[in-house]
Amino acid sequence: MGNSFTGQSIESARRALAAQLRSGLLDDAELDARILLGAVLGLDLTGLITQATRPLTDAEASRLAQYAQRRVAGEPVARILGTKEFWGLPFRLSDATLVPRPDTETVVELALEVLRDREVKQPRIADIGTGSGAILLALLHEIPDAFGVGTDLSLTALGTARDNARALGLAGRAVFVACSYASALRGPFDLIVSNPPYIPSAEIPTLSIEVREHDPHLALDGGNDGYDAYRALIPQASECLAPGGALIVEAGQGQARNIETLMAAAGLTVDRPAKADLAGIPRAVSARKMPP
Repeated sequence: MGNSFTGQSIESARRALAAQLRSGLLDDAELDARILLGAVLGLDLTGLITQATRPLTDAEASRLAQYAQRRVAGEPVARILGTKEFWGLPFRLSDATLVPRPDTETVVELALEVLRDREVKQPRIADIGTGSGAILLALLHEIPDAFGVGTDLSLTALGTARDNARALGLAGRAVFVACSYASALRGPFDLIVSNPPYIPSAEIPTLSIEVREHDPHLALDGGNDGYDAYRALIPQASECLAPGGALIVEAGQGQARNIETLMAAAGLTVDRPAKADLAGIPRAVSARKMPP
């Protein structure tokens, strides 16, 4: 595979790469080929079209062959490139962070609705298990007077989140703290968000190779029934919420109702239905700490 793209034009390399990815039974072969080739050449779609007849240099062909090998082996495009777009913003990744997924944008959408409904000025936001910082930084990007705290057990993840905050011009409104869930936080927070690990341990071997072998298991494994993280973080978050404040968490398929039960047991009030993602799965679950 080493020199399979040597001497090819941009267009013929794109076709050859797409064919190679298709033969590896990858669903989005055409899109992946375009993204990987564009990354190697530093070109967007327009550039790939206008320079279609330009031959690849040996260095470009070699790098493209390496990318192709990694993708066929099941490594996600976002891992190969080290970045992923979320909420229209670029996020750098590391081995300690999940690849942010479109489903998680549902949490951001619901959080913005909740804050708009309450008209909170200068909201204080906490993101528990922040990873790359995607949820927190998307919210700070949308709410210019908000201040946020992100927690994570992983120092590597926190370093990645700090780098993303700096790159997005949000470092002045975000701090990052190493702790288990919300254990180091002191409120009051107007909003607490989280995408915790929620996959039952026994299901992890059945996940796609992209997730199973490339996402950190710490950020996936929700224990025997998938609810370990919720049982830990919901009572902690409840303690840290301001009166009227809201907790919003991402849920796995079929988990929303049980999470609402855990929220109610922690003294929170479920005052709106879970928000569904684009596939119709109830994905963002919220509850409020009612004023005394």
